[in-house]
Amino acid sequence: MKNSKLVFAVAPMMDWTDRHCRFFHRQLSKHAVLYTEMVVADAVIHGHRDRLLGFDSCEHPVAVQLGGSDPAKLAEAAKICAEFGYDEINLNVGCPSDRVQSGVFGACLMREPELVGRCVAAMKSAVETPVTVKCRIGVDEQDPGPALDNLARAVWSEGCDALWVHARKAWLQGLSPKENREVPPLDYERVRKLKSKNPQHFIGLNGGIENVNHGLSAIGEKPPLDGIMLGRSAYQNPQCLLEIDRVLTASTAEEMSMSALIDIMCDYIDRQIAQSDRLRVNHITRHMVGLFQGQPGARRFRQILSSDSVRSGATSDVLRSAYAAIERGAEGQTNSSAAA
Repeated sequence: MKNSKLVFAVAPMMDWTDRHCRFFHRQLSKHAVLYTEMVVADAVIHGHRDRLLGFDSCEHPVAVQLGGSDPAKLAEAAKICAEFGYDEINLNVGCPSDRVQSGVFGACLMREPELVGRCVAAMKSAVETPVTVKCRIGVDEQDPGPALDNLARAVWSEGCDALWVHARKAWLQGLSPKENREVPPLDYERVRKLKSKNPQHFIGLNGGIENVNHGLSAIGEKPPLDGIMLGRSAYQNPQCLLEIDRVLTASTAEEMSMSALIDIMCDYIDRQIAQSDRLRVNHITRHMVGLFQGQPGARRFRQILSSDSVRSGATSDVLRSAYAAIERGAEGQTNSSAAA
C-alpha cells in the first residue's frame, strides 16, 4: 500500500551517522530523510566547516542537527548550514550526555521551553530552510503531560516546522546516554495524544522502533502521526531501510541487488581513499557490519570487515572479500535445500 504523505527518517546518532554512513543508507532508501550527527553551533561557526558539514549530493533529502541554547549563535550556525544546502535544520532537545548538559543544551532544555522557542524563532528569522526540533517527552521528575505540551506549544508558536519526539524520558542523573536509550519506558501513547490535540502540526515518532512495520503500527490512526524515525535498528540492520521505499511508493520495480550495492560501495571506497590519505577503509565499512544480519555467512562478513579494513593499505578488496563469504553462505544454503 502506498503512503506518500508519511515521512520516514534515519535518526541523528553520534559517532554513527557521519557522511559515509549516510551515503551507504541512501543506497538502500531513496526517500528516507537522513540526519547528520549533532553538530554544536560553536563548532559550525568557528570550526572546519567542510569537514563538519560537507555531504554528497546524493544524500538529499538530508538534515543537519544542531546543538546549542544561544539563539544568536544558533541563528548564525543555521545560516551557515543553509548555505551548505541542507534540506532541514533540526535543534537537539533530546541528548542526555554529560557533555551536552555541561553546555546547557540537549535534553536539559526540556525544562526551558521558552528558551527553546526563542532559539527556534532566531533560526527561523535567519533562514528559509525548514527548522525542526527533536525532543524527549520529559526529563527526570517532570510530568510528561505538561512537559511535552509546553515544549510543543513554545516551538510551534515560533513557527517550528516539525516536532520529532523520542518517546522516552531522559534521566539526566543516574543513567548513561546508552541507558537513556533503553531503560526509560517507551510511551508512544503520550506522543499520539499530543497529535490528537494538535492534528494540524507535524509530529514524528522516534524511540525503540524495530522496523518499518513496527513503526506503522505505532503511529496510530485517528489521526496518525506524521513521521517514523528509525534509529539503532536502521544502523544495526540496514536492510530494514529497503522497506521504506516500498511503503512510500508501492513500487513493483526490482530493488537494488546486494551485489550492485557492494559494487557501489567499493567504488565509493576507492574514490574516498584517492581523495584523502588519512581515510581508511574501516571509516566506511564500519557502518556496513550489520548489513547481512541473520544471514548465512554474516559472521564471517563481520569478521573480515572488522579485522582487515583497519590495516594500512587496505582497499575495497576487503569489502569484496567479505561479500564473498555471504555468497558462499547463500550457495551452501541452496545446496543444503536441494539435498533435502
